[in-house]
Amino acid sequence: GIVSLISLAVLSYERYCTMTGTTEADTTNYRKTWTGIVLSWTYSLVWTAPPLFGWSSYGPEGPGATCSVNWHSKDINNASYIICLFIFCLVIPFVIIVYSYGKLLCAIRQVSGINKGMGRTREQRVLIMVVVMVICFLLCWLPYATVALIATFGKPGLITPAASIIPSILAKSSTVYNPIIYIFLNKQVSKTL
Repeated sequence: GIVSLISLAVLSYERYCTMTGTTEADTTNYRKTWTGIVLSWTYSLVWTAPPLFGWSSYGPEGPGATCSVNWHSKDINNASYIICLFIFCLVIPFVIIVYSYGKLLCAIRQVSGINKGMGRTREQRVLIMVVVMVICFLLCWLPYATVALIATFGKPGLITPAASIIPSILAKSSTVYNPIIYIFLNKQVSKTL
């Protein structure tokens, strides 16, 4: 899940850099691509490894079908990890996504000011894609984060195993939605298909 979140942030930033860059994209140079992949996986490993070394722990999630961070432990060791996980693996990636797409939209708006007709259509398509991606990101991860925070800081037993199933499934299925959104809302990709 964390790789998914970080990958979305890296992709949004890379897309912003590519779209606003002054040079054409080099489709034969994969260095930026591999750097983004390695960065995503390394960052995710940094934030998923601490429970293996004693900072919080892993355990069954929901009805026991999956494994996740031990959201139900109330000790300071666990709570501090949950707070850091929330900030560094949800809030910061979300801020990067909003920043990158916001700057991208501003750049497109400036260009569309020059080309009134075609620029407006492109701006509207990108705006719709950005809004849909951000909404899907929030719909997938916010319920999971909310349930995790309530389980960690709320009354014991407030979140039942059955109540945690849907947010968990939404979060874990988030990697499927962005390619679908990108394919259907990106004119260049849909023309190729």
